[in-house]
Amino acid sequence: MKIFKKIALALLAVLIVMQFIRPDKNLQDGDVIADFRAETKPTQEVEAILERACFDCHTNNTKYPWYAEVAPVSYWLADHVDEGKGHLNLSDWKSYTVKRKDHKLEELGEEVEKKHMPLDSYLWVHDEAVLSDSDMQIIVDWVNQARSNYKTALSEE
Repeated sequence: MKIFKKIALALLAVLIVMQFIRPDKNLQDGDVIADFRAETKPTQEVEAILERACFDCHTNNTKYPWYAEVAPVSYWLADHVDEGKGHLNLSDWKSYTVKRKDHKLEELGEEVEKKHMPLDSYLWVHDEAVLSDSDMQIIVDWVNQARSNYKTALSEE
């Protein structure tokens, strides 16, 4: 029983220390998707869907819930956002090549269509991010329209 008590106290001490050593937050001032918006021209409806279902993990500006202040959840969220941005960061749109932009849009459409995005773990606490069939179709249609510009540019290369 002594070992269990020591382990429990050590874990408690680690959790307390973790509260003071926080991961960096994904917060950037300004319009973090200006380049993406200018090039892909999402309608207000499309942008509203993207904002409620995608922007937290795929831009440089996350809206954090209250529980993001509590470790170890804060670490899990930071990792989750970093991973999401590693796959697609709409705030870095300008730095992508034309081929990569086309591919990222294609992937976006496929992930939404296959219901792989948004992740279930995100939807557990973000009911507003659940995509209806209509939302998914709106996104897929917009992706196909937006990709047409990149396909034209790629065919001219």
